[in-house]
Amino acid sequence: MPETATRPTSQKAVLVNLEFPGSDYSVEAAEFRELVRASGAEITAFIGGRRQRPDSSLFVGSGKADEVAEAVELHCAELVVFNHALSPSQERNLEKRLKCRVLDRSGLILDIFAQRARSHEGKLQVELAQLQHLSTRLVRGWSHLERQGGGIGLRGPGETQLETDRRLVRHRIAMLKRRLEEVRKRRSLSRQQRLRNEVPTVSLVGYTNAGKSTLFNALTGNDSFASSQLFATLDPTLRRLPLPPGEHIVLADTVGFIRDLPHDLVAAFRATLEESRDAGLLLHVVDAADPECSVRIEQVNAVLEEIGATKAPRILVYNKIDLLDRETPELQRDAEAQVTRIYVSAESGQGLDRLRQVVRDHFFADSVEREVRVPLRAGGLRARLFEHEAVLREQVENDGSWTVTVRMPYAQLARMCREADLPIPAPPMQESAQ
Repeated sequence: MPETATRPTSQKAVLVNLEFPGSDYSVEAAEFRELVRASGAEITAFIGGRRQRPDSSLFVGSGKADEVAEAVELHCAELVVFNHALSPSQERNLEKRLKCRVLDRSGLILDIFAQRARSHEGKLQVELAQLQHLSTRLVRGWSHLERQGGGIGLRGPGETQLETDRRLVRHRIAMLKRRLEEVRKRRSLSRQQRLRNEVPTVSLVGYTNAGKSTLFNALTGNDSFASSQLFATLDPTLRRLPLPPGEHIVLADTVGFIRDLPHDLVAAFRATLEESRDAGLLLHVVDAADPECSVRIEQVNAVLEEIGATKAPRILVYNKIDLLDRETPELQRDAEAQVTRIYVSAESGQGLDRLRQVVRDHFFADSVEREVRVPLRAGGLRARLFEHEAVLREQVENDGSWTVTVRMPYAQLARMCREADLPIPAPPMQESAQ
């Protein structure tokens, strides 16, 4: 397993963030500081600058590299963190020049993920992403590896330590991919089971620190870890969310997105992100108090497109309205009267009942209330109705049969009655005609 770059033991770090044409320097710099704090490092200096394009050798140019080196020496820094993607050669050249460890943006995010992972699955995903990132950093002598054999756990004849490292990394990556493929299959089976039971899944997505976990806890009564810091949630959590009167869905809390999310992470977290891709509805949680919320929305949409989660309907949930000093609408609809935005506060509870109703209407707008006579021979239907939490009332008849009053989507009820060889209740249109 690769070495993590920073630890919560507060390493002294010098930060480097350059402004390039088209970038929003102040916003990127503020987010960069939050990322570094989330990693546990102590910020001792922040060095900015402006360039038209990165330097091919040092990224920052020789003059700026000398300025960074002076800051490292002055503050006795152990680490220099760049808010940019560095090539392996740039990283090596900078480490030689600065005489300390150099970390780019991708490595920083990977380290935060390594600190946050708690579940076995999350640790596997992070380790895979770290190894894939590390494999691009071991370069010298690699061209000879493909023709070197080497025994199991032993260095092959003439194989250098670097070549051994690459072989071990390659084998470990292959093993992690196999284990994560097993995880993906298990998650797929769970989703198929929910589909068979016709239990809708709603996935919370959004920029990191938008308040997804707080909203998840407020809706479900769960006690998942929630904190005002970047990537507080890493491991996905699924909980049942009851919706009045009698329906329920499965709500999934997922990892937060961020600008320039490393591709290694996207690939490693494929099994987790598929929960969003296959959801029946995406609640895109937005920090309403963030002045850059419109930019954040675009960045989240880009990640959703990358993972193929563009087909599911999407509702923008503007959270943290308690932090605003202005009135906000309860919700907004499009020309077809579909809800597109809803304004809530997960902290104070404002708007949560309306959000539950919006989710219910999305999945159960065609729900009907019906009485169904269930004979003894169709006891399986009764069990299924209770499994779907659709039973409002039940009465036992003299002959041992049941009269159950249910509320559920009409098409689902009709199909279940048909499969049990029972009379199909009157459809909504026929009822209204009477």
